[in-house]
Amino acid sequence: MRILGLETSCDETGIAVYDRDRGLLGHALYSQVGLHAEYGGVVPELASRDHVRKVLPLVRQVLDEAGVTTADLDGIAYTAGPGLIGALLVGASVARALGWSLAIPVLGVHHMEGHLLAPMLEPDPPAFPFVALLVSGGHTLLVQVEGLGQYRLLGETVDDAVGEAFDKTAKLLGLPYPGGPELARLAKTGDPARFRFPRPMTDRPGLAFSFSGLKTFAVTTLRRHQDDPTIRADIAHAFQEAVVETLAIKCRRALRQTGARRLIVAGGVGANARLRQRLAEVTVEEDAQVHFPRPEFCTDNGAMIALVGSLRLQAGERPDPELVATPRWRLDELKPPGPVRNV
Repeated sequence: MRILGLETSCDETGIAVYDRDRGLLGHALYSQVGLHAEYGGVVPELASRDHVRKVLPLVRQVLDEAGVTTADLDGIAYTAGPGLIGALLVGASVARALGWSLAIPVLGVHHMEGHLLAPMLEPDPPAFPFVALLVSGGHTLLVQVEGLGQYRLLGETVDDAVGEAFDKTAKLLGLPYPGGPELARLAKTGDPARFRFPRPMTDRPGLAFSFSGLKTFAVTTLRRHQDDPTIRADIAHAFQEAVVETLAIKCRRALRQTGARRLIVAGGVGANARLRQRLAEVTVEEDAQVHFPRPEFCTDNGAMIALVGSLRLQAGERPDPELVATPRWRLDELKPPGPVRNV
């Protein structure tokens, strides 16, 4: 089974071809970072228009790279949600049009299920069951995973997602967009002994997260030491350590609560080197394993969408014949593969 995957949920156009037997045959990603940088964040209308310009040229590029034609495809998967409605509609429309013209099945895929299963693109993929930490610009989730479509939400953020908190704090420190990677780079030069930021919601039981208070703490600290030229790096280090340690504490709790021996970490923040290091330490201490996708598959990408489409179609899923674009869609609303999808 050979699947074309289209990802257009936000500000990156990702296209891939995945083969059930041979693995990933080709993929390409176009980032709109330069387009949105002057606005300090994603402008939805500009994002949609750029997807329109890029999606078909990237499809042609990836098919050439994979050495296949549209006639060789067995199905198409596209991101149906969550995401920006205009951006989602671009991918959905292209996928439906191609599928109709080729008379092949077209499946709308949940964006976060793509992230959750992205480590399965690696040479040593994890097996079910496991606990997944999904950390991105818009989501922070801990999920117990028993199998494909069998997801139980253990905890989520009550305010800012981790990536959102990184970007907002980076902007406060005067760093360019996108701020998360810039803050991580600046943190490497900070004094680790100078500040200790709070670890929010770790002094109580449960697996919920809250990160908006860390941004406020950073604002207060910056104002108190605004004449110090080294303060930005020291704040960046303290902020990152607080976020990483909070996530590590909650992951340890989730492993113990569920008895799982595997931890999956995915989403854009999953590329953070300090987070990877700390969670590797935690899983060793808990006699568990941790799995990450390669950094290029932590961000939005078409490979993870093609993979999910392949897994679900192979398992007997039959797509809804209508175009689906769902800007708000909870991961725990998904079901195991079946003959009819309810979105």
